[in-house]
Amino acid sequence: MKKMKLVMVGNGMAGVRTLEELLKVAPDLYEITVFGAEPHPNYNRIMLSPVLAGEQTVDEIILNSLAWYAEHGITLHLNKKVTSINRKKRLVTAEDGTEAEYDRLLIATGSNPFILPVPGKDLKGVIAYRDIADTNAMIETAATHQHAVVIGGGLLGLEAANGLMLRGMSVTVVHIAPWLMERQLDDVAAKLLQKSLEERGLKFMIGAQTQELVGNAEGRVQSVKFRDGTEVLADLVVMAAGVRPNTQLAEKIGLHCNRGIVVTDTMQTVTDPRVYSVGECAAHRGIAYGLVAPLFDQGKVCANHLAMHGIGRYLGSQVSTKLKVTGIDLFSAGDFMGGEGTEEILLSDPFGGVYKKLVLRDNKLIGACLYGDTADGSYYFKLIREGQCVAGVRDWLMFGEARVGLQEASSSGARCPA
Repeated sequence: MKKMKLVMVGNGMAGVRTLEELLKVAPDLYEITVFGAEPHPNYNRIMLSPVLAGEQTVDEIILNSLAWYAEHGITLHLNKKVTSINRKKRLVTAEDGTEAEYDRLLIATGSNPFILPVPGKDLKGVIAYRDIADTNAMIETAATHQHAVVIGGGLLGLEAANGLMLRGMSVTVVHIAPWLMERQLDDVAAKLLQKSLEERGLKFMIGAQTQELVGNAEGRVQSVKFRDGTEVLADLVVMAAGVRPNTQLAEKIGLHCNRGIVVTDTMQTVTDPRVYSVGECAAHRGIAYGLVAPLFDQGKVCANHLAMHGIGRYLGSQVSTKLKVTGIDLFSAGDFMGGEGTEEILLSDPFGGVYKKLVLRDNKLIGACLYGDTADGSYYFKLIREGQCVAGVRDWLMFGEARVGLQEASSSGARCPA
């Protein structure tokens, strides 16, 4: 029987995980062709920070070697950006004219870094932090230049700042929000993090608004000017101010996009059932996910349908964030900011570098934010996800799963209202 043709545009973690899942359940169903815009096989983008910090090499973060593609009969086109897709003829064409026909198409183009629309953004030395090329550019610049400014105090920005500092640069982090990592931390945990990073040598400008990047006679960035008139020296400016789903190609070929390529619970695009999408470029029920766990869940469902089993459904993900920022453990999940109708249980030990906040509503845990000690993060996430009543163990909840277990064993516990 003649094999069907599957073409994948994008060669990142979500897309290749989909192929891995597909090869497990239907290894002989498709002739597979992959187009990747980068010159590298699939690699772990999350591990770019250790590469920047000098703790790992690019080779060590490759997830699927060239041999893996060959072993599975996958035709791999590296360094070939897809510029057009003819949905009538079912034909994919790259910038250099390379073509591939498809019966099924998988778009996994990921996301693009958001570049602040300020004067000077096109100067030499102004880069995003998204791929191996960006990481290599930062490593090379750190060897010859001294001053770096990182715009964005989220996880990516802090990792970039830490890596550049370890490579000998003087680094200032500029963050427009009132505190660092505002999506993952509350203000108390963020201030503990900032203090710890300042002690290591990083500088911060919180609430600062970038007005202009100033260049020198050679066209290289030399400083960053802020709205209040202050100016900071910068031979390197790293934009780490968030990402946007990469929907350019999808929009060009007429797929419905709204905060990402709109997909159904089967990961098929709403416009064309032959075309699937997974990863950061896909919008499912209005959400484009950026964390690995939901993207891998999507990959599993997508593979199930590509294999024509037709039973999987992706129903969205409740996400938790467990991170190690420059060696400091952080965890957050659910509604950790609290608010009206909620109560908070707090444990704060600034000298020991530990802060814990649990948020309850109607005797159920709805959010958690942990700094410095995240050992019970997965336990709290399970309670949040399952909506369990914690009335009987409320007083012991802060001390973690082991202590709660002892308490439950010695009492029948209070009941939650039905």
